[in-house]
Amino acid sequence: MDKTSKGIQTLSTHCSYKTKFAFRFLRSLMKLKKQHQPISSSSSSSMELIHKRSQRIKMLAYSSIAHAAGPRRAWSRAILFKLQSRARHHYFTRKRSSLDSKTKQKKILKNKRVMRNHNIIRAGSTSRVTRETKQMKKLREIVPGGKEMDICSLFDETAHYVKCLSMQVQVMQAIADRFSK
Repeated sequence: MDKTSKGIQTLSTHCSYKTKFAFRFLRSLMKLKKQHQPISSSSSSSMELIHKRSQRIKMLAYSSIAHAAGPRRAWSRAILFKLQSRARHHYFTRKRSSLDSKTKQKKILKNKRVMRNHNIIRAGSTSRVTRETKQMKKLREIVPGGKEMDICSLFDETAHYVKCLSMQVQVMQAIADRFSK
């Protein structure tokens, strides 16, 4: 290992979440800018393109914050798993575009049923669900991966998640302020 790679490795281990997020997010935005498609004159297609682009930026922000937090946090692992699953799903749906629409609809319905059953199993025992308050259920829905956590872990992960989201807003606001001048 040479001096430069050693220096980069120590730098990355000592960076704050804010620095890690900002670096990764800006790098992802630059890649997105290189893929930039010009907006056409028709309003419906331009709105669709803007919507797709904003969704892509949203996914980049989620990915960047989850990578900055690292694999030690359950919420970051849940976000990364969800993003990877979406990417796999997108890849395979593009590959299978030659299938007829009836077959596609049947597979989608089947996958939805499997996911519903999977979520029911992961939700835990019915006694736990009935004892929890409405607020606790809402909190589990808000925090990524919250449905599989016990209450103590849920509170810990929620505190960390909110702290990271706050930091994310600060960084994105600073980026917007910098480039709006």
